[in-house]
Amino acid sequence: MDHEIAIGLVIAIASAITLNWAYVQEHDAASGMPPLSLRHPVRSVSLLFSSRAWLKGLAGEVTGFALYVVALALAPLSLVQSMSAGGIAVLAYFSARSQGRSTTTREQVGVGVSLLGLVALGVSLAASTGDESHGTFAAVGAWLAISATVALLSVLASSRIGKGVGYAMAAGILLASGDISVKTAFEGGWHYVFLATAALGYSVGTILLQIAYQHTRALTAAGIATLLTNALPIAAATTILGEDIPSGPLGAVRVLSFVAVIGGAVLLARGTPEAASPARAVTVSGDPPPGGATAGPPVAAARDAPPGEAPAGS
Repeated sequence: MDHEIAIGLVIAIASAITLNWAYVQEHDAASGMPPLSLRHPVRSVSLLFSSRAWLKGLAGEVTGFALYVVALALAPLSLVQSMSAGGIAVLAYFSARSQGRSTTTREQVGVGVSLLGLVALGVSLAASTGDESHGTFAAVGAWLAISATVALLSVLASSRIGKGVGYAMAAGILLASGDISVKTAFEGGWHYVFLATAALGYSVGTILLQIAYQHTRALTAAGIATLLTNALPIAAATTILGEDIPSGPLGAVRVLSFVAVIGGAVLLARGTPEAASPARAVTVSGDPPPGGATAGPPVAAARDAPPGEAPAGS
């Protein structure tokens, strides 16, 4: 394996750790805020940027993204995304620690499957050359247009599948579009136009993810988003971007590694039942909690209470 690719993959792992730590920080901050909404973008952004805790998470996300961009410049998109997908194991750890609980059996299995996928990926890299062709404007543009449409449908379907799930799906799709746009922009020339779609995908995707955080746990929201953010670029890389897959046994191992990493992500994303945000529970109607009490203590209690149990003092 080329040394440049190896360095890129190490940086991708560092990026994954930083990003998933940041996701948990953002979740903990956003879940205690008044409801965020795309219908009131200025108010929602103001709420986010007025929170020191959320800004701490944002700083981590920006740092993780910077590392991700460096990794993309050194290694093929599909390999970088596979390493990034393994970061969901980090997400499970930080999420459980934030909630003061142990990881569940399903989460532990998900972590194990993800790590197994990473080991298989490392084996398959023995024959990697890093060769890749360039996607055409029409192919990349069509991919992004379809992605935006599916993201919109996910938001519209959120009333049926759950707002946390629907918005997390939309966020993951748009963040994946940003990743694909960045990789395409690195090809130079007319490809630089995709920096605009990258900025749009990342900004809207980030806001949607914060909304999802208010309606479900970090592992569910960020797990679903991470799954899509990693699976879709891998699919794009081996189709519209023309990245090669090794032939023979190593090719089979590479495919199985992708399946294992993504399968582990699915297990982790489904490992924690969806729970309503404490912030939404006390402020969604715009009225104060019963009895005129402030929202502070009930919010903290609701966040710490196990699923299915009422917070102390209720």
